[in-house]
Amino acid sequence: MDEQRFDVWAAGAAYERYMGRWSRLAAEEFVAWLGCADDLEWVDVGCGTGVLSAAVTARCRPRRVVGIDRSEGFVGSARARALGSARFVVADAMSLPLRPRTWDVAVSGLALNFLAEPTVAVTGMARVVRPGGPVAAYVWDYADGMGFLRRFWDAAVEVEPSAAALDEGRRFPLCRPDRLRDVWAAAGLVDVSTSPIEVPTVFADFADLWEPFLTGQGPAPGYVASLAPADRERLRDALDASVPRRPDGTVALTARAWGVRGRTRVGTPAD
Repeated sequence: MDEQRFDVWAAGAAYERYMGRWSRLAAEEFVAWLGCADDLEWVDVGCGTGVLSAAVTARCRPRRVVGIDRSEGFVGSARARALGSARFVVADAMSLPLRPRTWDVAVSGLALNFLAEPTVAVTGMARVVRPGGPVAAYVWDYADGMGFLRRFWDAAVEVEPSAAALDEGRRFPLCRPDRLRDVWAAAGLVDVSTSPIEVPTVFADFADLWEPFLTGQGPAPGYVASLAPADRERLRDALDASVPRRPDGTVALTARAWGVRGRTRVGTPAD
């Protein structure tokens, strides 16, 4: 089964309802964890709709931020909501169009697991950062920490066992702290550390949880779009039966990401 055919990331508005509202909370926690000074120059790799760049701009008062993403749709959304000195360009995270050792900080939010060679991307991020500067990222913990996605895939497998091959917890082993540390070490970074980043995901009701899965943006919604109507309803019913509800009908879950950071070495060649 070709799992990647469901990895659709193009429409900013659809992404916002599915994941953006939660990724914004994670971005704010991540930037607070980094604790970087003001007036720095940042690169946001795999910037998507600009959520992380916005958090950096709001909290760190950067001199400038450049967001890079290969999705023209996402970059368009990021430009439309750009704050301060942030600007966004369409480019490949695997081959950054930036000069070596010219940036203070390189970050990436919720993108590395979708890259064919994440170590290559992180090595590229390290290449453009000045000696001793931080390189950091965060990725969702698809295996255990993303409550609504964990319940979605468990329901999908209950309805159709072959869906297990598409489960993001299975597909993305990078989304664990030990694997992230390995990638950072392989990229030549030092003083590597990881930290959990947990945010609440409270849905107004079951419809607020389910309807974003109909947008077609991302692996799980892409899978839903591939189903016949009857199978889609069976999945909806299985998910509906599995989620907890508060007395007021809200569905309160949590989402965990793993943050990783390290520093570039001092006194090594730029390439």
